[in-house]
Amino acid sequence: MVHIIKDVQGALGTFVTVTVIHPDISEGISAVRAAFDAVHRIHHLMNVHEQNSEVGALNREGYYEEVSDDTRHVIQRANYFSELFEGAFDITVLPLLKLWEENVSKDKIPTDPEISERLKLVDYRNIFIEGRNIRFRKRGMGITLAGVAKGYAVDKAIEAIARCNIEHALVNAGGDIRAIGEKDKSIPWRIAIRDPRNKNRIVTTLELCDQAIATSGTYRRSFSDILNPKGGRPAQGVLSSTVIAKTAMDADMLATCMFVLGAEKGIELIGKLDGVKAFIIGNDGSFPN
Repeated sequence: MVHIIKDVQGALGTFVTVTVIHPDISEGISAVRAAFDAVHRIHHLMNVHEQNSEVGALNREGYYEEVSDDTRHVIQRANYFSELFEGAFDITVLPLLKLWEENVSKDKIPTDPEISERLKLVDYRNIFIEGRNIRFRKRGMGITLAGVAKGYAVDKAIEAIARCNIEHALVNAGGDIRAIGEKDKSIPWRIAIRDPRNKNRIVTTLELCDQAIATSGTYRRSFSDILNPKGGRPAQGVLSSTVIAKTAMDADMLATCMFVLGAEKGIELIGKLDGVKAFIIGNDGSFPN
């Protein structure tokens, strides 16, 4: 007999759900606790809104000494995808994001000169990493790991669960999802993809087994807060982009890249990566996959 052990907690600006299916209840509970310990640890390292987090301190001071292996790895991996996808993903987009949030809260849109001024601060190549020290090359720069930290936290939670000898589990952080094994020996984990224009309509269902999935889209937003780092305006390439990859961190970033690049360019670049699949909903509601 197997048991379903499940818990939901708030972290990383969303709700995180950990589900473990295991014969021993006490072992399952321990695995769920270990998963949330991992999630909250990443939250406190990378939360841009916490002044004392590593990311918060880096943004405030422009440098950080003796950074954790986790934060350094995430920044380096993000910069790798920035290079691979020609700047479509860029964690230094924070100054632009703040500009848009400030204007939208006043029912305004930033002017072209305002956007141009903030764009001078957006360039992942101006993050300098030397050993365990990180600094910005320009005053006023800032990073947000919103497009990668959730996925990384999911990966660390999965690692914690796996160390507890769990063979069937799922971690979901606001749509960034990764699975251990199948739901049981014969049934895969099934993930529904909803229509961004009608949340009650399921467009398709994708199956997971020892994989991760993430979706970027215009869900639950008053405006699209996925900005094109090059143009400084909200990305409008597609309505939704979903990526299946080996890790949730990679799926998270790749889904954002696809959303920014649009269907044609995104599919072209994704096709060059091994073990990666994508599902796109175009602006007209089509599925150009």
